[in-house]
Amino acid sequence: MAIEEYIRRIDAKRLVKGVGLLFILALYSPVMQLVLSPVYGSLPSHLFHNFGITLSGAAGWFLKDQIQRRFGRLAAFMLPVLAFWTPTVQYFVLQQSSKLGNPTGPIVTQIFGYYPLIMLTVAVAGKQIQYALNLQSHGDLVVEHVPLIGSYVLYSFGEHVARAVLARAIGFTVLFTRAGLQFLIAAVYAVIIPSKLLLLAIPSLIFSVTYDVHIGGIGGVNSVLQKEGYSLLARQESNTGYISVLENHHDGFRVMRCDHSLLGGQWTKVTPGYHPQVEDPIYAVFVMLEAVRLVKMEHGESRLDAGSKALVIGLGIGTTPAAFNKHGIDTTVVEIDPVVHKFATEYFNYPSNGVTVIDDATRFVQKAQKSSNTQYDYIVHDVFTGGAEPAELFTYEFLQNLNSLLRDDGVIAINYAGDLNLYPTGLIARTIQTVFPSCRIFREQLPTDENDTSDFTNMVFFCKKSSATPLEFRDPVSADFLGSRARETYLIPTHEIDPALFKTIPEHGKRILVDKQIGLLHGFLDRGALKHWGIMRQVMPAVVWETW
Repeated sequence: MAIEEYIRRIDAKRLVKGVGLLFILALYSPVMQLVLSPVYGSLPSHLFHNFGITLSGAAGWFLKDQIQRRFGRLAAFMLPVLAFWTPTVQYFVLQQSSKLGNPTGPIVTQIFGYYPLIMLTVAVAGKQIQYALNLQSHGDLVVEHVPLIGSYVLYSFGEHVARAVLARAIGFTVLFTRAGLQFLIAAVYAVIIPSKLLLLAIPSLIFSVTYDVHIGGIGGVNSVLQKEGYSLLARQESNTGYISVLENHHDGFRVMRCDHSLLGGQWTKVTPGYHPQVEDPIYAVFVMLEAVRLVKMEHGESRLDAGSKALVIGLGIGTTPAAFNKHGIDTTVVEIDPVVHKFATEYFNYPSNGVTVIDDATRFVQKAQKSSNTQYDYIVHDVFTGGAEPAELFTYEFLQNLNSLLRDDGVIAINYAGDLNLYPTGLIARTIQTVFPSCRIFREQLPTDENDTSDFTNMVFFCKKSSATPLEFRDPVSADFLGSRARETYLIPTHEIDPALFKTIPEHGKRILVDKQIGLLHGFLDRGALKHWGIMRQVMPAVVWETW
């Protein structure tokens, strides 16, 4: 009877309001990271995100009584107004990303609107839940800590659900874009706490509808980008990030973007009469990957393209698999993002008849081992995106699985982008060489600044499955170039790295990377992502990244 009597004393209306506010706040956490990632990159946007949430939420909880006494019901009525103004204020703050820098920029951006919203929401929701549970008869300790623990559990559960839902639903409608979701959340706040003060949100709504280039069509974006000589051809939210296609009209190239990174690009301005069989990429590394075809077999003979099979992990704009197809190699591409495949086909002449499997690479490789006897002459591993590689695709276990898919005389090319002076690069290099003992390593280009203590570069590991003889390249013939000047210049790798550079294991470091130790890399990957952010700001103007 005591439990039934207590349940009757619970204020259901207040409890629902408090829980509803916590759930909508939990949804805002991944949305805020989505908003930041095109301007600052996905990893830098995560760096201090949880710390900021914890600090703001704790402040809201422990100041809730003071907020209640000073502002009363006004605190709750201001929540939807603040939610509507947050994306507008942040729109202007994000335009200052180059001045703010990274990772300072994400912190400052969240101070304007998001952190205050967290503090105020937690304060209002906490008081609603305290009043609703009516625990005064159980003492101050219970009154304070039971709602606190319950609120934390509800928020954590809500955030977990929100991330799972967004991973599947992002980009489904205009409201489920990263810009649209901020206003959807504000609208839910307004439904939970309606008031006449919502009139104060009207200027923000008017600005968003008329000036915010992230809402609506791409015309508004192009009105800004054309001043820098760029135009946006297509954009779409997807499971790996914000994907777009940009055209540079001054220098004549087209690129595919994922958040604050480039997945590849092609030259569009060519000399009259120049007709290569495949487009020239703007980055030498994608041509270098094709040199996997030139690796000699065990007894020094050349390989034949006819009858050969290739597996490419990571599509990008399709430079390498398109060239393989032209050479007559039976090529299978595994790409996790359907939008990347769609844009590669529509805007970068990736052949639509190519075999492309939309799947997670780890899942595909595991299934390939179990379900068929297919083995490949060539494997190209090219999964860099957003300033940080998916570490699970560089573990000893995954590379061993790839090894099992290679024929005895097969060759693999692995593209890795990182700082030669950081621990992860050496760790991954040692892991690759443990699985494939016969390797040679080449960097895309030599360092340009001798005074720079970092050395961030794209490098390609060329490795044979067999270690009976050293890895050697045959001399290319005219047919290898496919009529492409870029391939005449960059097909043969030239800037070799001494593998001994990676032999030294730092104190407390690991020799190789295994699945269970991926978490140890996170801090180092963050440093690499910040370096990559700076490089990308040199590749394209800040306004191109900020406008997205």
